[in-house]
Amino acid sequence: MNKTGFIFDLDGVIVDTAKYHFLAWKKLADELGIDFTEKDNERFKGVSRKRCLEILLEMGGIKATEEQFSAWLVEKNEDYLAYIDAMDESEILPDVPKVLKYLKNLKIPMALGSASKNARSILEKVNLLSYFDTLVDGNSVTKAKPDPEVFQIAAERLGVKPENCVVFEDALAGIEAANRAGMISIGIGEANVLTAARFNFVDFTEIDSEFLNNLIHRNIK
Repeated sequence: MNKTGFIFDLDGVIVDTAKYHFLAWKKLADELGIDFTEKDNERFKGVSRKRCLEILLEMGGIKATEEQFSAWLVEKNEDYLAYIDAMDESEILPDVPKVLKYLKNLKIPMALGSASKNARSILEKVNLLSYFDTLVDGNSVTKAKPDPEVFQIAAERLGVKPENCVVFEDALAGIEAANRAGMISIGIGEANVLTAARFNFVDFTEIDSEFLNNLIHRNIK
């Protein structure tokens, strides 16, 4: 049987950096006089930084010059980096290391597929970088999720056919990207939100070795 590849999103799947993205966007929104809530932040999950800023400015009815737009992108990222600079292993979401170790011991090909341009530094800070055979992040892609490009590149680098890949995602855009790539999508989060996912789990504590083995051998219904 052809091998199975596992692809993981970063924010909200491996670590909870969504809260830092929210705080950084909120700070910029406050400066621009835009009301920005955690509910608004849901629209930003799995979306490129450039598109997030476009959405924010649309919310505030603000027109920006190219220079202003670029400056605000830099400002948001610098604020975000200041938050993640203090990250450590305590930021890893429950039972993620258990799942990664299990797959690594079985020599299962694993990739990170994230819109984040800071993915490598985050994985280094939380000591998980060594689990991944390849990283496909915001520096490697030209199209943002829900375009499947990030997952297609990950599959190609792993040497695994797209239909033999499993994707773990917490965002609607990411689930759609995985489905469009013809991969098995696993939603991490609320099932009533991630309705298009093939399988749903609140977090990795609900995922056992039997389920992982069924994924590996593609013995799933």
